[in-house]
Amino acid sequence: QVQLVESGGGLLQAGGSLRLSCAASGRTFSSYVMGWFRQAPGKEREFVASISPRGGSVYYADSVKGRFTISRDNAKNTVYLQMNSLKPEDAAIYYCAARTGRTLSSLNSGYEYWGQGTQVTVSS
Repeated sequence: QVQLVESGGGLLQAGGSLRLSCAASGRTFSSYVMGWFRQAPGKEREFVASISPRGGSVYYADSVKGRFTISRDNAKNTVYLQMNSLKPEDAAIYYCAARTGRTLSSLNSGYEYWGQGTQVTVSS
């Protein structure tokens, strides 16, 4: 089992940048596919990005491609989401998630473990 704790959220203006972090407990972090999802008020939770266990493969939602970068540091049991050129529509609670296996997934149901989320607010 793995426990996930997100940090790095905040309030910023459109066009700004922010880096989210997700720290994982346990000794098997490097065996999990990691993902970031987000949920805006009144909307379904949606996929943002995913990264393979060793970081060699990444996958992004079209809405963030070219602006967001997912990365991981297995020595630190941490996955990151660098968010640049933020837009008001990026405002949401951002969740970190972990999935056993090596296949990347954009499905909520594909992930077994979830963090509590961190709030990102973007003003126009």
